[in-house]
Amino acid sequence: MRSRAIAFVAATLLAGAAILSAQEPGAGAPPAPAAPSAIAAPPAGPGPTGSLAPPAAETGPVAVPEPSEKALKYYRSGNTLWVVETLWGFVIPLIILFTGFSARIRTLAVRLSGGRWFWTIALFAVLYGLVGFAIDLPLSYCTGFARPHAYGLSDQLPSKWWGDAFKGLGVGLVLSALTLWIPYLLLKKSPKRWWLYTSIAAAPIVVLLMMVTPVFIEPLFNKFGPMKDKALEQRILALADRAGISGGKVYEVEKSVDTKMVNAYVNGIGQTKRIVLWDTTLRKLKPQETLFVMAHEMGHFVLGHVPQLVAVSCVLILVGLLAVHLTANGLIARFRDRFGFESLSDVASLPLLSLIFGLVFLVVSPAFLAFSRHVEHEADRFGLEITKDNRNAATAFVKLQQENLGNPRPGPVNKLFRQSHPPLGERIDFANEYRPWAAGQPLTYGKLFREK
Repeated sequence: MRSRAIAFVAATLLAGAAILSAQEPGAGAPPAPAAPSAIAAPPAGPGPTGSLAPPAAETGPVAVPEPSEKALKYYRSGNTLWVVETLWGFVIPLIILFTGFSARIRTLAVRLSGGRWFWTIALFAVLYGLVGFAIDLPLSYCTGFARPHAYGLSDQLPSKWWGDAFKGLGVGLVLSALTLWIPYLLLKKSPKRWWLYTSIAAAPIVVLLMMVTPVFIEPLFNKFGPMKDKALEQRILALADRAGISGGKVYEVEKSVDTKMVNAYVNGIGQTKRIVLWDTTLRKLKPQETLFVMAHEMGHFVLGHVPQLVAVSCVLILVGLLAVHLTANGLIARFRDRFGFESLSDVASLPLLSLIFGLVFLVVSPAFLAFSRHVEHEADRFGLEITKDNRNAATAFVKLQQENLGNPRPGPVNKLFRQSHPPLGERIDFANEYRPWAAGQPLTYGKLFREK
């Protein structure tokens, strides 16, 4: 649920963790229209659970299927909602700033804390978060509950959605109260270098959050456990052994209580690193398709994508905080009477910091997303090279498109600002075409895994 409970903290100290943790999609990006093709694609739905070898009749390239009318409506409404949410994320902080409401929250926090600095910061984080939760609630309900149900993508009970919403609020409030003091302390101690020191402090916090999120936070929302299909689990572990991955764990998460969509992802660092498969994925993909999905996820580990994305996220935090440092003081000097505060070190400046950082992120997000698409493409390449199973890779992407109401060929603006993964149409095309082993050519990542 979107909430200003962690507006600045989530955008800075928690940015890397948010980008890299629970919703980092694996084999399929969020829904993304497809071109017509002469070759019919296989229908979506559960595949056989017996032999992992594709039937002999299933040969040749896999077509990128045309999107259904429902999928196109879902795509267009998603673009509209993205615009609404983006504008919402700028308009609300502006209103809170120019009405002086943030300053009034600060004054209340000072009174309740008895003027003690740390508790003022913590109470402000809680009060501001509660206000943000209430403001965001209608839009969050629309995007998170009403819309998936309207498109037949979820059977989630209202009680589950509300429960998750309040759990998310609680987690956000606790994290904000525990970390918001860091940038404001550095603002007091080092007004000229606070942005640099805060960025440095953000790095270990992001890493810590990535370590604890799989163990302590994600289980609050869904049930995680070992895979039920032990035969498939053994094949996955054998594949991991070929990839040189030791210590990683494969988990099955009960996401069917929330969604009908399919997904997989990697998260965690060190002893908490894991590959997570949604139970919906295991039901709707054939075992051989699931193996390619796992090979893709293993590619992220083997190719070092998680630390790369952590590093890029920390650079993004640094750029955002520098932009705040260079612009916020001038805005405060001009609008101090409207804002109700005179210094950036006043915690009432939180919506201003959030607003500036949000603008920076919007501007640089195309570059960040382009990098994300690059690492996802390379994970696809790794998955194809270790499995040499082009057809099941392509059919897995087709099912992701169909089950998730995807648009495999989105418009350029959508791709630029919203796609963290290559469009599914491009991924299907790549799965059909990429087979250097067939021509006796060297593999890009062949030295990183053992052949069968």
